[in-house]
Amino acid sequence: MNLGLTDKPVIVCASSAGLGKATALEYAREGARVMLCARRESELRRAVDEIKSATGNEPRHVVADMTKPGDIVQLVEQTVAAFGGVFALVNNSGGPPAGTFEQFDDAAWQGAFELNLLSYVRTIRAALPHLRQARGRIVTFTSSSVRSPIENLILSNTFRTGVMGLAKTLAAELAPDGILVNVLGPGRIHTARLDQLDQRRAEKSGLPLEQIRSDALKGIPLGRYGTAGEYAKVAVFLGSPANSYVTGQTLLVDGGMVKAY
Repeated sequence: MNLGLTDKPVIVCASSAGLGKATALEYAREGARVMLCARRESELRRAVDEIKSATGNEPRHVVADMTKPGDIVQLVEQTVAAFGGVFALVNNSGGPPAGTFEQFDDAAWQGAFELNLLSYVRTIRAALPHLRQARGRIVTFTSSSVRSPIENLILSNTFRTGVMGLAKTLAAELAPDGILVNVLGPGRIHTARLDQLDQRRAEKSGLPLEQIRSDALKGIPLGRYGTAGEYAKVAVFLGSPANSYVTGQTLLVDGGMVKAY
């Protein structure tokens, strides 16, 4: 399928590693003009080199902390200066700390809010004039927890669900402008973040890491963890011209793990 992304300007947030980098790579493969962003220059440069080597398409990058409004404005401004606009915005952020309710004070809740919800509000606000002009796409990354809360991840469970409400509301508000807005939630996709969570569960339970993973696989009908590339392909379709009629939806890439509707 031709996704229609050749020379389309795309911002992929938190894209120096993990699902963000995999998504940027897939956009580059489709010929898009990709802007990466993350907090660390060295990791961004490494991601740029890897994507260029794999695709022949060299992305640009901006060092940005998504909890800082000024960095977000700069990200959008530099994208427009480099590429002439914004067709797709892929909102992504690192996960907040794992833990239970009584482990977190106000500062922890505020930090998770700013990273996992308010940063999405700010990037959309900054990019919206350009998305309107392009009749573009917004893809927001969350978690399978928007359908079924995950044990020991109360911060993520709370704010990821807020992102779903934001996207569902925006899909209706922005439909007259031709902007499509969707949510994509990973299940157990094999990334460094998932390795950290598995390790934390093993330490908390006292069980071997191999058993934690074996038990997790029993709950996935496809019988394996997903890959970042599999997830990224879905993200790129939703954030492309080939997606012309899917909006306001929350889609899980989870191998059938979550049983809720």
